Amino acid sequence: MSTSKIKKGDTVKVIAGKSKDKEGKVISVDVKNGKVVVEGANMVTKHEKPSAKNPNGGIVQQEAAMDISNVMYLHKGKATRVGFKVEDGKKVRVAKSTGEVID
Repeated sequence: MSTSKIKKGDTVKVIAGKSKDKEGKVISVDVKNGKVVVEGANMVTKHEKPSAKNPNGGIVQQEAAMDISNVMYLHKGKATRVGFKVEDGKKVRVAKSTGEVID
């Protein structure tokens, strides 16, 4: 698969779904399946059995994966599309709105 436009640690804005307009940091990216997990977005309720980590078990709130197309990269507080450019023989991500190199 090609390089992902969204990477772990990026700040993104959710543009679709039940968490629309929420902003957060990307916790993980699954490039193969096109999914991302965003901090504080797409919260789901899980029932956990008692374990060493959680001795009582119970009901837990946690982030669920969402499609990568439902998030947009935030550059200087504004949502922008991401493109690629080759600079000094290296492929870099570029913010489409400003033309600035992201990383």
